Amino acid sequence: MQFKLFTDVHEFYNETYEVLMRHESQNMIMLGNLIIGHEGKDKTAWRDPVNWLMATVSEERGILLTALMTPPHNITLYATDNIIEPKAINCLIDGLKDYIIPGVTTEKKLAECFAKEYTARKGLTYRTTMDQRLYELKEVNPDVKQLGVVRLLDEKDMYYFPYWLEAFYASSIYGNTEMSIPQDEEGYYYRLSTKKFYILEVDGKPVSMAGYTRELQTSIGVAFVYTPPYFRGKGYATSCVSQISQMALDKGFKRCILYTDLLNPTSNSIYQKIGYRAVCDSLMLKFE
Repeated sequence: MQFKLFTDVHEFYNETYEVLMRHESQNMIMLGNLIIGHEGKDKTAWRDPVNWLMATVSEERGILLTALMTPPHNITLYATDNIIEPKAINCLIDGLKDYIIPGVTTEKKLAECFAKEYTARKGLTYRTTMDQRLYELKEVNPDVKQLGVVRLLDEKDMYYFPYWLEAFYASSIYGNTEMSIPQDEEGYYYRLSTKKFYILEVDGKPVSMAGYTRELQTSIGVAFVYTPPYFRGKGYATSCVSQISQMALDKGFKRCILYTDLLNPTSNSIYQKIGYRAVCDSLMLKFE
C-alpha cells in the first residue's frame, strides 16, 4: 500500500474527485471543501488550501482511502465504496505521524475504526461530540403546510442574526444553550455576503432561518436551521426548510443534503416530514 501526501490542491482534486463522487451525498463535506480549494475563489479563514492536509492510500486497484483536513477542523475520511481496509487505515496513520489530528468526522464505522487505532497508537482517548444522521431529499412533500415568506438575509437583519447564529452553534454543535456574545461583526457580514442564508417572515416578523452550505455537482447542503425558543412549535422551521429545499431543486440541484443530531428527535422528525430520507450515520469524534 502506498501513502501519498499532497501539497497541490488541484492535483488532489484531480486524483480523488471521481472517487468521492461515488457517494456524493455522504461525501458532502469533503467534496464541498475540495471544490472550494480547487476553485480558489474564497480563501477566508480555513478555506485556504495552503494549510490543508490532503492524503490518499492506494494500491494497484486504485485509491482505498481518502483523507482531508482543513485546520482547525477534524479530519474527514472516505473508504472507497465504503469498504473499510484496516491495512489502509494503518498506512494512513503511519503517514500522518508528524501531524496533530484533533478528531475525525465521517461515516460511523470508519470513524470508529480510525479513532480506535489512532488513539491507541498515540496514547489518547476519544469521545463523541456529535452522533449524526445524514439525510438527502429529492422531492419536497407537497403536503407540508407553507407559512410566511422566505427571503434572503440582508443588512437590516444584522441586529439579530449574529445572536441567532451563535444560538444555533451553541445548541446544535456544542450541545448546550450557552452562547458566546458576538464581538466582531466581520464574520457575520461574511455570512451575509455569501447570499446563502434565508429568513422566514410571518406577518413581516422574522421567525426562523435556514441556509445553504456546500454546493456540489448535483447536490447542495442545507444547514443553519434555527428558530428562537419563543417561536417554536408553530411549524416555522418545517416551512422554512421545505421552502429553501424546493428553491434548490428549482435551481437544478437534484438533491438537498443535511445532517441532524440523533439526540434531537424533533429535528429528525421535521426533516422526514418534509421528504428527507436517511443515507448513513456519521460520527464527530474528538481526540484528547
